[in-house]
This record gives sequence, structure tokens and C-alpha cells, in this order.
Amino acid sequence: MPHTGKLHYVDAKGKHTGHPVIGYVPQYLRFDVSAPTSVQDIFCACLTRRPVWLFPAGKLRARIEKSLARVHAEHLIDRRLGALSGGELQRVLLALALDPMPDLLLLDEPVSGVDQNGLELFYEIVADLREKEDMAIILISHDLNMVAKHADQVVLLNKGVICSGTPEEVFADARTKHIFGLLAGETAREAAADIPESEAAETAEPMEGGERG
Repeated sequence: MPHTGKLHYVDAKGKHTGHPVIGYVPQYLRFDVSAPTSVQDIFCACLTRRPVWLFPAGKLRARIEKSLARVHAEHLIDRRLGALSGGELQRVLLALALDPMPDLLLLDEPVSGVDQNGLELFYEIVADLREKEDMAIILISHDLNMVAKHADQVVLLNKGVICSGTPEEVFADARTKHIFGLLAGETAREAAADIPESEAAETAEPMEGGERG
């Protein structure tokens, strides 16, 4: 997709900074599922410059447990990566993306292939981060229900920007309905009905959802 332009990052205090910390959670991590690599090993590999087998993991264990606790996964620290479920693996990748705590968190279809329970837990964790941490969150997803429920701004992409605005505005737009059918309008109404009035009235840090064609 050809593109031009500039991005300017502005922190919560309204100041421009050219060096934001960016966390990234991919759609899927490709690795040898038969390898003996543990969750602790992959953290050590990301947090140190030395080979894992030369670095005493005990020095980082408390930090790793704290990071995993943010995503309710501290019990997985010694689990082999290949033995994790799809939801567990994505939570581990989210924990990695949060160390160090980023200014901008990018989630690239992070729950593809994850079961319903894992999907709901993942988004609950992200919603909690949104409320408690000073960060912007950009979510790429085809899940209209989750986008309508959790995002406060949506950008619909299909070989370019089709429309943008609040979930209600985007899902009610004729162009969105043309791409997704009546499901778009129903999704926005259903998600709005599920959100308590007190919660809907609260203001939180932005989470943006983007639909890709």
C-alpha cells in the first residue's frame, strides 16, 4: 500500500518526542515447537545481550515473574513454549511487549486462532492496561464485536482509509456496511448495549482499531 506523510508522537503531557518506546505483539510467533526453550528463556534472550546459556537466569527471574503477572501468566515461567496454548502464548508475547512499559502498544491481530475464553481474557488484560497505564494502543483486528466493545476510535482500511471515527460512526457508515454487510450496524448496537452506562461515561486512554481489507 503506497503511503506518504509523517508521524509525530505526542506524550500524555502534550509534548512532542521523537523516541517513543514501542511494544509489539505479532499475530503469531513462528518457532520450533519441539525445542526445549522455556518462557523464561525467551525473556532472557530479549532482555540480555548474552547467550541465554551463559547468563544466570536467576538475576532476571523476579523481573520476568512481575512481567508475566501483568497478564496473569506468572505460572507459565518454566513452561516450554511449545507446550503453551494459543492464548497462553499470546499473553506471554504481550508480557514481553510490556517490558519495558511502552508509550505505544501495537497489537497485530493478536488473538487469531485463540479460543473464546483466551480471547476474552486477552482483551480484558488490554482494557485494564488502557485504564491504568499511560500508553496509546493501536489494535488491528477483523473482530467487529471486540473492536466495537473496546475501541474508542476506529479506522477502516481497505487499500486505503475508507472512514474513521467512533465505533458507532464507523459501523453506521454506508461504506462499512457495503464491505461487511448488515453485521457492522448490528455489531455496534450489540456492543453498546453490553457496556454499562457508568462504564461508557468514563474516559480512558485511546485504543484504536483498524480493519484491513
